[in-house]
Amino acid sequence: MQTPVDPEHTSISYWQQTVEALPLESQLPADADIVIIGGGIVGVALSYWLARAGRAPVLLERAHLAYGATGRNGGIVAIGLAEGYPSAIKRHGAQVAQAILRLTLENQALLRQVIVEEQLDCQYRETGHIGLALSEQELEGLVHAAATKEADGYEVQVLTRQEVQERIHTRLGERILGGTLWAQGGLVHSACLVHELARAAQRHGARFLQAEVEQLASEGEDVVVRAAPGSIRTRQVVVATNAWVGDLLPAFRPLITPIRGQMLAYEPVPQRIFESGIFAAFTPSEEYGQQTLDGSIVIGGCRAVAPGRDVNVREQTTSPEVQGALEQVIPTLFPDLAHLRVAQRWGGTMAFTPDYIPIIDQEPALPSVWGVGGFTGHGMPFAMRVGQLLAESLGQPRRAAALEPFRLKRSTLLS
Repeated sequence: MQTPVDPEHTSISYWQQTVEALPLESQLPADADIVIIGGGIVGVALSYWLARAGRAPVLLERAHLAYGATGRNGGIVAIGLAEGYPSAIKRHGAQVAQAILRLTLENQALLRQVIVEEQLDCQYRETGHIGLALSEQELEGLVHAAATKEADGYEVQVLTRQEVQERIHTRLGERILGGTLWAQGGLVHSACLVHELARAAQRHGARFLQAEVEQLASEGEDVVVRAAPGSIRTRQVVVATNAWVGDLLPAFRPLITPIRGQMLAYEPVPQRIFESGIFAAFTPSEEYGQQTLDGSIVIGGCRAVAPGRDVNVREQTTSPEVQGALEQVIPTLFPDLAHLRVAQRWGGTMAFTPDYIPIIDQEPALPSVWGVGGFTGHGMPFAMRVGQLLAESLGQPRRAAALEPFRLKRSTLLS
């Protein structure tokens, strides 16, 4: 059974507060071509690609679209894996790490294409991402990672402190020594992307309903989706609930760990201070942020200041320790912004796997049911391409080759 929504144990993000939401239907059909559970970016992207291919997906979401991690993230469309590229090569091997990095580049190209074709109003822009070095050791690590990527044909620019200053329009704090620029990185209004993409999917024939799924049961060749308001009979189901996949699919349960992430947003400022997305290891868990088009500065991270306390936390709330640490990031790194006032705070549940890449596979106990989750805080770099690949693979004798690294039974996940 899915974890129920508890209004007293959640928060509202900047993205959720500033989106024109797509209303969800409430009347469940008796049957459906295919049922998707989860209204985040992966579930909605899958609905879009299925509908474009002429199928009639029905998506079930327990609360509202972009309720979970997608609507609570940093709005950053990164390139690459959640784990640093050199570390990923050591863990997965060069071939797999390179293939996953290419997939994220394909994802960005696909996202750009769909935004243009469907005229999605989601504040997307490709202004790059700057990784800040706050120590000599970090600078060496960033330079090494850049060299590793360049050796594989990807362009990453190493920046001096002065070059960082030229790209950030406020005085840098003393701790910033330099950095790197990945020019292809993108920024987006996360919730707007989900709702706009859902509207496009709806135009192609997809349906979006509010329902809390309680159980999946196999009956002959069909799967019965039992939800709070009723049941739907279908031939295929995709559970795209990220941290909550294990609530419905037992094989996923021990492999995906829910981890709460936290963010805050400052009141809008009129100056354009940050054009690019920003990353910095202010704490070991790494911090990230951007300035939105209305001038708000959003920043997240800092869970390392309370070790273990956000592990297996499903409440999408905030904690004083992490929020207090987040409040120190901007004043320390950019002293002239110390006067900014916090306007909003929120938490969201991410889904981590032992090897830092997602799981996209069939549930062994229910072969007609696929699970998708464990994006380790990096769902945006994968979602559009994963949705497309899944749409191509469902009902076929073989899955798309690009999905092979994400199987349930892989050595890096089980070792």
